Amino acid sequence: MTEIFPLDRRALIAGGALLTAAATAPPAATGAVALRDFSFQDGRWTVHHRKLRRRLAQSTDWYEFAGTTTAGPLMAGLAGYEDNFLDDPLGAYHAEGLRRLDPKTGLWSIWWWDGRFAEIDPPVTGRFENGIGTFFGDSIFDGKAIRVRYIWDMPTAGVPRWQQAFSPDRGATWETNWVMEFRR
Repeated sequence: MTEIFPLDRRALIAGGALLTAAATAPPAATGAVALRDFSFQDGRWTVHHRKLRRRLAQSTDWYEFAGTTTAGPLMAGLAGYEDNFLDDPLGAYHAEGLRRLDPKTGLWSIWWWDGRFAEIDPPVTGRFENGIGTFFGDSIFDGKAIRVRYIWDMPTAGVPRWQQAFSPDRGATWETNWVMEFRR
């Protein structure tokens, strides 16, 4: 995927609306609190992946596979990483998740780097509120502009979940196409 809309670092893309920092309320998480936003993921995990076989094609055909993740903080918590091995039946691969906190706004930017490709995906940006992290960005899929949404939550105690969704219509509708559940 390649970025099609330059990211204005003073802005948060949320729910299809572009909100400038001046127009938003003060960040929900700043300082030491935000530095711990991803601490739930620190350590080594086995991961259950569930992916749609075809994205943005009105498919309901999912496939499942295992993987592993090791995650932790960088730069005293201002950044973080996920080192992933995905035993995808379509071809195993490695991928990296990289995160960076802007301590002034309390917003995280997350980049995904699929080891099968040279490019790093454009970042998604957002924050945690009430224990749920929601992050949005813009990208290209099959030559078309899309919105991307990541959601981090923990519907089962001790089992973090990450979901990826794409929107072909600037966020009016969403298709969840990938879910990861992390277990110790």
